[in-house]
Amino acid sequence: MYRHKELSEFIGKIKVADRKPVYLKQFATEVHFSYIDKEKGEDLLEEGIKQLSRSQDILYAHNKYSVLIVFQAMDAAGKDGAIKHVMSGLNPVGVKVHSFKTPTRHELDHDYFWRHYQVLPARGEITIFNRSHYENVLVTRVHPEYILHENIPGINNVEDITQEFWDHRFKQIRRFEKNLTENGTIIIKIFLHVSKDVQKKRFLERIDDSTKNWKFSAADVDERGFWEQYQHAYAETIAATSTREAPWYIVPADDKWIARLCIAAIINRVIDSLDMQYPVLSELEKKKLEEAKSKLLKEK
Repeated sequence: MYRHKELSEFIGKIKVADRKPVYLKQFATEVHFSYIDKEKGEDLLEEGIKQLSRSQDILYAHNKYSVLIVFQAMDAAGKDGAIKHVMSGLNPVGVKVHSFKTPTRHELDHDYFWRHYQVLPARGEITIFNRSHYENVLVTRVHPEYILHENIPGINNVEDITQEFWDHRFKQIRRFEKNLTENGTIIIKIFLHVSKDVQKKRFLERIDDSTKNWKFSAADVDERGFWEQYQHAYAETIAATSTREAPWYIVPADDKWIARLCIAAIINRVIDSLDMQYPVLSELEKKKLEEAKSKLLKEK
């Protein structure tokens, strides 16, 4: 499905180049394809989900790579729904989803990568981070007072948290991800880019829908007041941490079906590029299989 010409070209446009400046206003939150309407998009998504299921099977059998998919977004951008729909065809045995909340006191007694290290995918597995280590340069960027809870040497007050501090964190993240990729973990980073108007619409829908209002918190509206600060934080973070080994994709998220279609296409394209195959048995192993087959056939 990702080979569909128009979709493939669009995926190339939303992939962020290695360490290039990012201006989120230059990336659309809503797009319209010339040759893909919603009905066609849903067919392509179904095809993509089936393809992802096949790829997962080969990934598990190949057993040399692991895949880490990172989702970041403003509230109500559709992370949960995207994960649920796009990953619906995967074997639960080989895929895990981890949602990271406010760090606990125990987690704060370790470096900010520690809780993420604990749940990285093993070879042959796919792990999804619903929010991630990037919260430590996003939420904390907008609310630098949170950094003080980490008890970092030399950081005694908010005034100590300078641009140099954030640049150093970006360097740490690049180093962390480079180490993972050099050891066989494929990292796919997706930012769901939603508009402020659509976020407002979805917040109101959550409040009015009894099946969704458990997701809503008054704090979400408070955070909305920091919209521009978050946009700046995301732009700088994506620019500083999009690398050749672990690039970011800025996915338009105002229309959920388009976001899900793009996500499936991105994941399939990346995994397919690994050129994996099922293991090929040696002649000795094939001989043993024939002997086992012969024994089974001789059973009464």
